[in-house]
Amino acid sequence: MTDNILKIEGLCKDRGKTRVLHDVSLTVSPGERVALLGHNGAGKSTLIKAVLGLIPIEGGSISVASHRPGKGAARSATAFLPEAVSFHPALTGREQLSLFARLSGERADVPGLLERVGLADALDRRIGTYSKGMRQRLGLAQVLLGHPKVALLDEPTSGLDPISRQDLYAIIDELAAGGCAVLIASHALTEVEARTDRIAIMSKGHLVANDTLTGLSAKAGLKTRLRVRAAQDADAIAAQIGGSRINGASVEILCTPDQKMIELRRIAAMGDAVADVDITPPRLEDLYRHYAREELK
Repeated sequence: MTDNILKIEGLCKDRGKTRVLHDVSLTVSPGERVALLGHNGAGKSTLIKAVLGLIPIEGGSISVASHRPGKGAARSATAFLPEAVSFHPALTGREQLSLFARLSGERADVPGLLERVGLADALDRRIGTYSKGMRQRLGLAQVLLGHPKVALLDEPTSGLDPISRQDLYAIIDELAAGGCAVLIASHALTEVEARTDRIAIMSKGHLVANDTLTGLSAKAGLKTRLRVRAAQDADAIAAQIGGSRINGASVEILCTPDQKMIELRRIAAMGDAVADVDITPPRLEDLYRHYAREELK
């Protein structure tokens, strides 16, 4: 098994006289779920198009299951779910997915796939009557065809309600458990924070961060927030541990990750004077803001 089923090295892409991807290197291993984050225009969609072999590149290399993008073997190994899926409105869900199965040479359980994505009650309805969320579900069923080695998902939860989003990530988890390398381009930071193994952040065509959430937190050095609720006298707690008074009943202190346990021991030593402690580490939103706005050297 290839260690990195998707391998991007030194990728450069120009649009006219403007460079839109600058020496981007990124890998995704079998079974790994990687979130690709970035503001509009950061280069996420351009990178995905390059991996799909839809656009030429000016520098670097891309390998998909040990094949060059656009080659038959690379296309067979890859599934793609665009943000705005589009199907023939006159076909039913069953007919559309059956067509995709025939084109891929796959003998698929079409009703079973549609049930898996929550479309069992609509498999014989025309797609023209589907909502955006239903079309997104149909696109996800297409991704599941052929047991892909690489899945590229561009804003996969677009148009889905909260329960459907949970169902989608459960399917993504199943894909990864089966050895599929999953790359998810998304703006839904809260979702990917809990459901991915690694975070890659792009800004102005550069890959500015690429690590686990823990690793990103350690490198950024952002502070953890400790809010101490006093049993009676918040002033006494503030005098002993410092920090800022909050709402008259709590004290808030900020500390770096390496200071957290020291501060917690100081708080614990105050005994019954402390009623409760809330610990808020840096969120992905904080980390995204930190790395996306970082000056590019």
